[in-house]
Amino acid sequence: MQTSKPLTKPTKQRKMLYNAPAHVRHRLLAAHLSKALRASHEVRSLPVRRGDTVRVIRGDHRGVEGKITRVDLPKYRVYVEGLTREKVDGTTVFLPVHPSKVIITGLNLDDKWRKKIIERKKERRKRPEEAVEEPEARPVEKQKEVAEAVGAVAAVGAVGAVEEKPAPEEKPSRKRVTRAKRKTTAKKVSKKAKPETGVTEKEEKSRPTRRTRRSPSRTAKKPEEEGQ
Repeated sequence: MQTSKPLTKPTKQRKMLYNAPAHVRHRLLAAHLSKALRASHEVRSLPVRRGDTVRVIRGDHRGVEGKITRVDLPKYRVYVEGLTREKVDGTTVFLPVHPSKVIITGLNLDDKWRKKIIERKKERRKRPEEAVEEPEARPVEKQKEVAEAVGAVAAVGAVGAVEEKPAPEEKPSRKRVTRAKRKTTAKKVSKKAKPETGVTEKEEKSRPTRRTRRSPSRTAKKPEEEGQ
């Protein structure tokens, strides 16, 4: 089942309200019930209908109470008795009110389907309460059997723990060789590996070093050219 994501952009929210079908508009016209109705019916809110008694709780006309005479689904507005104003020509006109600004003080229960809706909402509230109930306790005999089985398992574990375990074999430890030690050992090996030629160190140092022959420079002239 696909779940619709909540709309965050105001433009998309207005578009959703403008293009909403009738059954969605009916749900959006819901209002809260008064404390007395909430306690008796165990319902928090219901969509308003013609014939319900409501009281305005917000706006300039706060405190006005009367019956709903008309419900405007396309514009999401409700018209209440006593909430009117006079026009310039002297005629009186009903003022529209949004259902979020009213509270229901009296329900119109002439429709049997509305009664079923209230009963269905009551059942939904009772379901989570039933799920929280504690499971039935086990009989005493089963509890004793379980306790005996647990005691037997604990005794077997204690006997096994008393038996001596063979000592683990010690593995030979490997010494860690650092880079500095490796260099010193390599030097010692190289000194020992020198062949004995019968020449002392002083004689080796006194010997002249062999110089490499330099290549003639490009600018140097040939002897034939010099003779000319």
